[in-house]
Amino acid sequence: MENGKQLLTIDDVLGFSQNDVRNLYKEYVNPGLAQMMGILNFDKRFVKAEGVQVWDEDGNAYLDFLGAYGALNLGHNPPAAKKALEEVQEWPNLLQASLNGMTAALAHNLAQITPGRLQRTFFCNSGAEAVEGALKMARIATGRQRIVYCEGAFHGKTFGALSVTGRSKYQEPFAPLVPGCQAIPYGDVIALENVLAKKDVAAFIVEPIQGEGGVIIPPDGYLAKVRELCSRYGTLFIADEIQTGFGRTGKLFACQHEDVAPDIMCVAKSLGGGVMPIGATITTAEVWDRAYGPMDKALLHTSTFGGNTRAVAVGIASLNAIIEEDLPRRAEVNGQYLLRRLGELQDRHNLITDVRGRGLLVGLEFAKPKGFMNKITKGAVSKLSEEYLGAMVAGDLLNRHQIITAYTLNNPNVIRLEPPLIVTKEQIDQVIEALNETFTRNRSHIQMVMTSTKTVVGSLFGKK
Repeated sequence: MENGKQLLTIDDVLGFSQNDVRNLYKEYVNPGLAQMMGILNFDKRFVKAEGVQVWDEDGNAYLDFLGAYGALNLGHNPPAAKKALEEVQEWPNLLQASLNGMTAALAHNLAQITPGRLQRTFFCNSGAEAVEGALKMARIATGRQRIVYCEGAFHGKTFGALSVTGRSKYQEPFAPLVPGCQAIPYGDVIALENVLAKKDVAAFIVEPIQGEGGVIIPPDGYLAKVRELCSRYGTLFIADEIQTGFGRTGKLFACQHEDVAPDIMCVAKSLGGGVMPIGATITTAEVWDRAYGPMDKALLHTSTFGGNTRAVAVGIASLNAIIEEDLPRRAEVNGQYLLRRLGELQDRHNLITDVRGRGLLVGLEFAKPKGFMNKITKGAVSKLSEEYLGAMVAGDLLNRHQIITAYTLNNPNVIRLEPPLIVTKEQIDQVIEALNETFTRNRSHIQMVMTSTKTVVGSLFGKK
């Protein structure tokens, strides 16, 4: 190219070292992210993935118990998804001057398996986009403007989705956000009724289980009461099943634990089989027709890549595989086993203060530091552990035991265990043994901080 500039090729990338990737990220992608990932040696170069395992460039195998935040219910590179891509490789992928049979088929399939009378689907590319579509749909269908969401919620980081995401760390730098959005406590039906009673709320958006909030399960009967209140006051009930959907919690959808059907459901993540980005906003025929029914409204909300052939073909194959392999049932059985084994760990280790979850969406929360060491460090141990203890534990699991986990975004004192639903009890046992070793070796906050500090110092001096 002119001026001595050169474009990299795929062959170039296949020959990259870990340091090559690190340097390119620092120069051209996100320097802060590269530094953060490097501090705990989270920037390993992985070159192969299959099922629950991934391999780094040195041939070391790792167990993935993060599962791309619920996008890998079928595991890495599932055969069903790869076969689907092969079957449509000659089809036009993007052709707006046509109606796509694959898109129509996936919408049909979703209508068959989602709860209640959900029938019409808008396809997009991510969970955040699905939420954006749901918020817009609620406003146009009801003629109302106000949206109610929950403290601790996570619905995405695009502008509308961020406006209903319940952590100030992510909201404040971008204020003012979309007006008319109000947060209430999660699980509090009295607070919900108080805001809905004015009959000016377009929608209440809620996660059946708060994933990024720290794997928070609401009180029994909460979703059923939400359904009742929304119906009473003319508010649309939006269920965000982006992380909980497609078998993750032991049911195909988490709202089915209370036999509840929302007016609008947002899904994404594992619908793409871990290989294609896809999201969907699913609603009833009644809501859709009020929002976009006439021809003059049919194009009010569109997406260039939404419903593209490859994405929806993988969606068809992934959804069928999830059902045929009975992954919701496997998640229920192995999730109960995981929770029992983690409960045994909690009984042995004081650093673990709570174990909670449903199916294979499980959170492990740590005790807050107290006592003499926290006083003499003027709260430094507390600050480090509350904001970074989850990352420290995850770093220890990765670098000592080849197990991939992460903390929850809205509660960094909780690490999530969210493996593919094809995980085995033997792989669960391997993680339990690793956690036991970690907490046996680090019996206090200060020990964990000091161990992680050595890792940080070593990584900083060992990397260019």
